[in-house]
Amino acid sequence: MPMKKELNLLETFSIAAGAMISSGLFILPGLVYFKSGPAIILAYFIAGILVIPSMFSKSELVTAMPKTGGDYFFINRSMGAGFGTLAGISAWLSLAFKSAFALVGIGAFVSIVYPAITIFEIKIIAVIFCIFFTFINLKSTKQAGSLQALMVLALLSILLLYVIKGIPAVDNQNFNRFMQGDLKTLFMTSGMIFVSYGGLTKIVSVAEEVKNPSRNLPLAMILAFTIITITYILVVFVTVGVLGDNLLLPSPKNYTLTPISDGARVIAGNPGMILLSIAAFLAFFSTANAGIMAASRNPVAMSRDNLLPDFFSLTSKNHDTPFIAIITTSAIIVLVIFLPLETLVKTASTMKILLFMFVNFSVIIMRESGIQNYRPKFKSPLYPWLQILAILAYIILIILMGKIPLIMTSSFMIAGLVWYWFYGRIRSNRTSALLHIIQKIKDVELRTPLLEDELKEIVRVRDNIHKDRFDKIIENCPILDIKENIDKTDFFKMVAEELCSSINKSCDYFLEKMLKREEESSTVLTENLAIPHIIIEGEKKFNVLLARCKEGIYFSEQASKVQIVFVITGTKDERTFHLRALASIAQIVQNPNFEKKWLQAKNNEELRDIILLGDRMRNL
Repeated sequence: MPMKKELNLLETFSIAAGAMISSGLFILPGLVYFKSGPAIILAYFIAGILVIPSMFSKSELVTAMPKTGGDYFFINRSMGAGFGTLAGISAWLSLAFKSAFALVGIGAFVSIVYPAITIFEIKIIAVIFCIFFTFINLKSTKQAGSLQALMVLALLSILLLYVIKGIPAVDNQNFNRFMQGDLKTLFMTSGMIFVSYGGLTKIVSVAEEVKNPSRNLPLAMILAFTIITITYILVVFVTVGVLGDNLLLPSPKNYTLTPISDGARVIAGNPGMILLSIAAFLAFFSTANAGIMAASRNPVAMSRDNLLPDFFSLTSKNHDTPFIAIITTSAIIVLVIFLPLETLVKTASTMKILLFMFVNFSVIIMRESGIQNYRPKFKSPLYPWLQILAILAYIILIILMGKIPLIMTSSFMIAGLVWYWFYGRIRSNRTSALLHIIQKIKDVELRTPLLEDELKEIVRVRDNIHKDRFDKIIENCPILDIKENIDKTDFFKMVAEELCSSINKSCDYFLEKMLKREEESSTVLTENLAIPHIIIEGEKKFNVLLARCKEGIYFSEQASKVQIVFVITGTKDERTFHLRALASIAQIVQNPNFEKKWLQAKNNEELRDIILLGDRMRNL
């Protein structure tokens, strides 16, 4: 059952932006400064650049398939259920790890008022807030989204004030040893920071609940990326410029857990520190709230595809929220909270990088599959070079992350494959775009219509297409796909054989009518398109036939190679609908890509779908 569309552009932007600004800004600078020194400003910039290909790829995929589950759904439909299972688990756990990181941040900031707090006590506080946000998400997606918008707007306002007040206080000497590490260390640091940007595309997991997803999802991601990247670089620049090596602490801590608040204390004293601490809490709250919301939608999508038990997709009767998925996600977050901080960060980044690799592969597979019903409203620029470069860069980043994150990520992947082999493989019958590519290479009919049909329904929901009478006629109308060049008489004979039984007339009657109509005035509208239409005897009868002839139908000297034909027959009492049908066809064929799609369609059902999904006014 589809979920309610309750999230507008502001709320969608706030989920994407709020998922980015959290521990990655308010805690991570201390940890990565310990690794790379002042060059962390460059590391934040590099991490942002590396996210751009995935942002574009996800924007394309989500406008084609705005469904709950986001990354999982895209990868499952493009690469198959096996990869889909891995992607679903990766997306689920990476979001859970990032949310846990934010919740730990809440506990860490208690150290400002209670310096003697232990790591264990910090994590207990994180668990308490995890329970709190679980209840918020159980109650309502709309309320969770509205709360998100308020928190993000307040947070951005405070950070803007921090930058404005902080720039005059920057000490240029703090940048003297800008590159204190080598390039390997810089890129490893960028890999750790990657988790800070990973939340940007978190919004795709709740795509099914976004109003006007074709516009709002890409716009929200691009706005969030631009605004938050600038915010990251300016805030980190001010913090390094104000604190310098004061970001480091004596052993065993090595680095401060409250770098931005420490910078605010230098700039504006205790009031500044308190204000930025409030901003930090807002950031942690927004990321934890958005994280639970988005992460919980992955098991929902997997359950719908029979890769997880059915109960994960159950929604509460009172609030229409997936309560079992939310509770399970929160339980995972609680367990993750108790991992060491650096392990948590690196593992979250590694899983997110792996997931982004799959997403870029998905775009390539969907494009190359030639699936007619793959119709993104946004297309990634510089395809496929942007995706290929991103995949290579992500492989390098994963290698640089170290052994422990690789071992943990590999363990989750192996567990996912085992689960798929013994559970999902038996129950799921989904097809993928990868099979379409194999079919093209091996020239064998391996495809099934399942994926095309599913994408058709997704486009209908996305574009708010409601079936009218014309759609219902097209769903059942005959289609001729003629292989050789023929003349109009032979063509009309073929049409007569298809339609004469439906009008209870002989084939000769139909043929005579069609030829007479053509003699009165040609029904050829362009050199490539004809719409023969006749009035027949009787009542309440109306038929449409679709025809394609790649080699061309000879209608006349002026129209010797007509490849697209719509045949319409109707009784006099259907005259009004006859005109509506002609208007519908005219609107559909005006699309600049119509002719290309028509000639490239692989079979009759793809020809039918071109008409059913065509842009036109519908008479409901």
